[in-house]
Amino acid sequence: MGSTTITKPDGSKAWEQCEVQTIVLNPVTGGSPENDAFFANTPSGEIKLGTINAAAAAEFELNGEYLITFEKA
Repeated sequence: MGSTTITKPDGSKAWEQCEVQTIVLNPVTGGSPENDAFFANTPSGEIKLGTINAAAAAEFELNGEYLITFEKA
C-alpha cells in the first residue's frame, strides 16, 4: 500500500491537547512483483488510520510504500 495522504489538523480537531494525525493508504499499482500481484487481484481499496501518537505517525512518509499483512486473530 502507498501512503497518499497524511493530514495534520490545524488545531481545531485536537482533543485535550492531543493532535490527531490521519494516514490514508491506497494500493500501489506496480513497480515490484508484490505490487503487481496485489493490484491484479485487488485494484482498489483504502486503509485510513488516525493516531495521536506522533512517533507512530512519523513512521509514515508521503508516497512511501508499505507491506500490509492481514492475519485472522
